Amino acid sequence: VQLQAFGGGLVQAGASLRLSCVASRGSFSRYALGWFRQAPGKEREFVAAVSRSGGVADYSDSVKGRFTISRDNAKNTVYLQMDSLKPEDTAVYYCAGRHTILTAGILTGAVDYTYWGQGTLVTVSS
Repeated sequence: VQLQAFGGGLVQAGASLRLSCVASRGSFSRYALGWFRQAPGKEREFVAAVSRSGGVADYSDSVKGRFTISRDNAKNTVYLQMDSLKPEDTAVYYCAGRHTILTAGILTGAVDYTYWGQGTLVTVSS
């Protein structure tokens, strides 16, 4: 599967932004999906993950309550709705996927994922 993320941009603190990641090829509904981010000079970190069905999700503590991950298997797309953005959310955001037989399984480690999108830059100004 190939993943392409888009939707990043420059916003002010407190604003909202929605990232999208579209998959081509492969059976999208059989993939666990996640979002990660990497700020300049920092390690890539987990942001959110969603199960194959979309019924189970998990978030990092830093975004819990502000970000929402969802997926539309009919459109081969996973979304990351980001609300109440903060300057510390500034990073390149990557979507990732991995085929799994577990319908409710979620993956939170970068090493768990097989496929990665190219990243989209989110910049939040104070």
